[in-house]
Amino acid sequence: MEKYVYVDGKKYKRGYTTGSCAAAATKAALTMMITGVKIDNVEISTPKGINLSIDIFNQKIGKESAQCCVRKDAGDDIDATNNMEIYSKVEIINTEDIPTICAVKILDYLEISSGFGIGIVTKKGLSTEVGRPAINPVPLKMISKEVQNIIEENCIDIKKWLENKKILVTISAPMGEKIALDTFNSNLGIVGGISIIGTSGIVEPMSEEGWKKALSAELSIKKEEGLKEIVLVPGNIGYEKMTKDYGQDPQNIVKMSNFVGYMLMECKRLGFKKITIAGHIGKLIKLSAGITNTHSRVADARKEIMIANLALMGAGVELLKEVENCLTTDAMIKIIKENNMEEVFHALSQKASDRAWNYLREGKENIKLEVFMFSMDGELLGIGKTNFDILINQNK
Repeated sequence: MEKYVYVDGKKYKRGYTTGSCAAAATKAALTMMITGVKIDNVEISTPKGINLSIDIFNQKIGKESAQCCVRKDAGDDIDATNNMEIYSKVEIINTEDIPTICAVKILDYLEISSGFGIGIVTKKGLSTEVGRPAINPVPLKMISKEVQNIIEENCIDIKKWLENKKILVTISAPMGEKIALDTFNSNLGIVGGISIIGTSGIVEPMSEEGWKKALSAELSIKKEEGLKEIVLVPGNIGYEKMTKDYGQDPQNIVKMSNFVGYMLMECKRLGFKKITIAGHIGKLIKLSAGITNTHSRVADARKEIMIANLALMGAGVELLKEVENCLTTDAMIKIIKENNMEEVFHALSQKASDRAWNYLREGKENIKLEVFMFSMDGELLGIGKTNFDILINQNK
């Protein structure tokens, strides 16, 4: 594997997923159970087509069983699970002794279960059934593939070897319950520990893809729970105002960070009928100009957008220059109010709503969209509504 990748001109180290850890630990444990010899390293293949050489720790070999662990390496990515130990115990077990609640049948002779520190799925909408271990389909396939490879390499006749028994693989993570508190798991209805995830087997440093997938999963769960309307907020200002002042149930709200465009299309894909976007003007003023990733490094045109809209409303050059000298949008608010130009906030809110609705493209006709724009101290500056039959009082 190419160990490094360049992001924004900087060199970062790649890592490997919890799914790769579970597959490597399982391969090592099964090999040790068959051979009776401890091993310190295994090589696995990943769905991305990259082979990984992974070190093995805490090896134990018993009678018809073996276990070991892999220490997760997230590379230079910011990852709560980095350096945690992920264990696999492989054992031959009587069929009637297999835990029926948490085991997943993969092959006729193989079942995969979870131990301490691996979460259990409690909500519909994820790729794993409710009540099952939070081990995603791709890691399950990776584990299964490594088990099959070892059996084939050792020329084992499964029927003769097992004699009506099965191989049970149990994945666990001693620190999983604690580490899960620093992940999205609680939002996704995964309780009791971490999830074993990864679609490529590789952790790409500084990648936004994992974050987006977690947000998509959260939306999917809310749709499965029967929600037809969703509230998207960039952060805490929108969240606090919508729950405290506008009666929104926290369960209806998703913190979308900067991924406005991505989340709009996910809401459309999942079939939500009404989308509310609520947040600070510093983020949503960008949406009014069609910017759908609001990170400041992607686009920071707050001054230019405000100046253009004020100019269209007849603002004088001196006011426009004052706005240009402001460091924040909240500093702009004070100056705009002093010059009785507050109507610009309603214009920006409506443009943000229209832009977001138009971004949905084909099939948006049955979706209502609204934008609530707030200042840093929580003052409602404006509301924009698009595709509503009856406009609600904007001064609510």
